[in-house]
Amino acid sequence: MESVVEKDMALQAVNEEIAEERKEKLANIDFKMVAFSLAGRDYAIDIMKVKEIAKAGRFTYVPNTSPFVLGVYNLRGEIIPIIDLRLFFGIKVPERKGDEIENVIIVSVGEQIFGVVIDAIDKVVGIQKSSIQPPHPLFGGISIKYISGVVESNGHLYILLDIDRIFGARDSGKAEIDMLNHQAAEAMKETKKKVAERAAESNPALETEYKFIVENLKSLRKFTVTAVNEAWVRSRLAEWTKERGQGKIQLVDEKDADAFLVPFYSPCNGAFWTEQYARDVFKSLPDNKAKQIFVWNPGCGKGYETYSLACVLKKRYPDAKIRIYAHDVDLLNVSNAPLLTVPAEQASTWLKPYLVSTAGGGYAFNQEIKDIIMFEYHDCMNNNAMQPVDIIFARDIISLLPEEFQISFMDDFSEKLKGNGCIFVGANETLPDSAKWHAKTVGSVTNYSK
Repeated sequence: MESVVEKDMALQAVNEEIAEERKEKLANIDFKMVAFSLAGRDYAIDIMKVKEIAKAGRFTYVPNTSPFVLGVYNLRGEIIPIIDLRLFFGIKVPERKGDEIENVIIVSVGEQIFGVVIDAIDKVVGIQKSSIQPPHPLFGGISIKYISGVVESNGHLYILLDIDRIFGARDSGKAEIDMLNHQAAEAMKETKKKVAERAAESNPALETEYKFIVENLKSLRKFTVTAVNEAWVRSRLAEWTKERGQGKIQLVDEKDADAFLVPFYSPCNGAFWTEQYARDVFKSLPDNKAKQIFVWNPGCGKGYETYSLACVLKKRYPDAKIRIYAHDVDLLNVSNAPLLTVPAEQASTWLKPYLVSTAGGGYAFNQEIKDIIMFEYHDCMNNNAMQPVDIIFARDIISLLPEEFQISFMDDFSEKLKGNGCIFVGANETLPDSAKWHAKTVGSVTNYSK
């Protein structure tokens, strides 16, 4: 017959097994979701459908759309429809006052991007996928067809929304969503059309001048205006008009084109980086524990940028073996870059730890920095068989390519960049496909990651 002690020990052993099993289950997180609230209830969306969280306002109203379409919004150059999920589900919403800032979740459904307005963002919640229960009509007060399941975590019962079904309009029972997609597409077209019309109506002469500027930049300096730099060119034209005065803004020769483009180029263009710029690049670089880090630096010029970058990378990733592939179409620059020296006045700046004295009393980069860089002749308009890279540093070079090569060059970025890598382009250039790239800005530096 078992004693009381034996029974207690057996019970304790069972409890320990249960506790251990719970710990294992908690540790086995295989599904993450972004939690938020609507009218006091807890909802969630699969994190793989969420591009980013934002606070936004001043949506552009589009007439003749459904009540739940608040308008469209310019998200870093891409016009996206903004949907109030509360109105979509028939939840009462307090009357809006002007252009108040809203909590917005940016979601992707296939190739489309939507902004979803909700009450408040909660947090990212990790759960076991197996813990998701089937939806039930009692949950949420919304149509069960929009719910993919319910799950309990840390005392909260989350209603997991099926974003694909809400915005996908994949069956005939969602006529209102079909209409939403159509209206959103039309809204984007209409907004772009209105922007162009407004510019032409406000100053038709200036719009004509703009077209001439675009043609002259292309013919005089091979500077091609596309979505990569159009915003800057329009802004620069307004400044240029003030500088020159009406009737004197056309670019007559290369000297005029150069004067127009002076503010376009990135900081420290054609020179060693300042300490502040080097610090901004350093802070913007992602964490990377790899033993080898590969970098592509097309348009390296005479090497000022490449050597500066090598020093920053050495400081940022001290334990990694770094290799920079520095490419340029100027064979003379590529040939002379390994022999580049540093003026005495810059030898005492942030570059000092990476320099050595030369026989002639000057300064040059030490062998460790030189071994990082491989200067090569290469035209980026030709195919590049280079391996996948962690960092692409291509400042101001996209704008100097014909439009068709700009597209293929940026496709090359996407193909060659590793999943955790980043891209640096010119200070006044942007990667226009915001569905593909996430922008991060530190000081005067912006980089893009997948």
